[in-house]
Amino acid sequence: MLKKNPIPLVMKDAPMIRHFTDKGRIGISDKLFPTTVVGSYPVTKSVGLRSFLDPLHSAVERAVTDQITAGIDIISDGQVRGDMITVFISQLPGIRGQVVGGKVLPADQPVTLADTRYALTRHPEVKGILTGPSTLAHGLRIGTPLYRNREELVLDLAQALASEARALDKVGVTVLQIDEPIFSTGAADLDVGKKAIEIVTADLKAPISLHVCGELIDVIDGILAIPVSMYDFEFSGSQENLEVVSAKDLKGRLLGYGCVDTADPAVEHAATIEKRIEKGVQVFDPDQMVIDPDCGMRMLSRNSAFCKLKNMVEASRAMRIAYANSSDDSAGSGEFEAFLGD
Repeated sequence: MLKKNPIPLVMKDAPMIRHFTDKGRIGISDKLFPTTVVGSYPVTKSVGLRSFLDPLHSAVERAVTDQITAGIDIISDGQVRGDMITVFISQLPGIRGQVVGGKVLPADQPVTLADTRYALTRHPEVKGILTGPSTLAHGLRIGTPLYRNREELVLDLAQALASEARALDKVGVTVLQIDEPIFSTGAADLDVGKKAIEIVTADLKAPISLHVCGELIDVIDGILAIPVSMYDFEFSGSQENLEVVSAKDLKGRLLGYGCVDTADPAVEHAATIEKRIEKGVQVFDPDQMVIDPDCGMRMLSRNSAFCKLKNMVEASRAMRIAYANSSDDSAGSGEFEAFLGD
């Protein structure tokens, strides 16, 4: 059974939302229910001389523009330069195609830095994104005796990704997200995955978010043992995750609350998304919640992706207004609980 969260009073000038680490409290947004994206956006190419020099820069521009126009608070660069595996492994020495033939080393230069820098010229709040070492390792075939097993490969991939993470941290990303969809499948060793993420994120200043899509019931304890500032899960496509996660102590961490179905091209109405957020508010502290889609949007049409984001922002704003207005009533949370329903 879902536990119901007592709705605390929140003034109109809502306090800065915080993430918690062993080093203290650091804010990432000054509003309730801030919005972000998980990362990828549909790729749209253009023609002409500029596209000849960089055929995907226009796709980056459109992805960034669409997110800003939709009203997203913390945007990404759109992750348009390839799928989440290939974009990284194609740049790492020791890997050819999908085969590991030698010791895996850091890329000669940061893979995602240029597009992230561009996004930062357009918007002050940008999320840096890395595909996690465990997910990368499970997309590769080991073709060298240097690695006796996949777990050894995971740790070297973590060392390689650490330089990318430091570059994104140095340029000033608002949050650094590590994508580990493999964690929900049960195929990855979560103890090794935890150690790998600690290697990637050592000595970084930016808050760290761990995104895991899919069903969590069999892996939630191992995932919550990984020391990050924010966990990001899907609650639209995997609605049972709401009961699974709400039964756990997040220890003050933020929660990326996936409430837009990215597996379905149909555009949900803002009211539908709002109702999904309402369900989350009943069991999670609203101060913890960061509103985003379930997963990346690369496989959707541009129109579908944009409209989904726009409606998500509209739903988030409606929830923010309703929550703030409830504090005007001397009865405190009663009005908002009535708004949510029993």
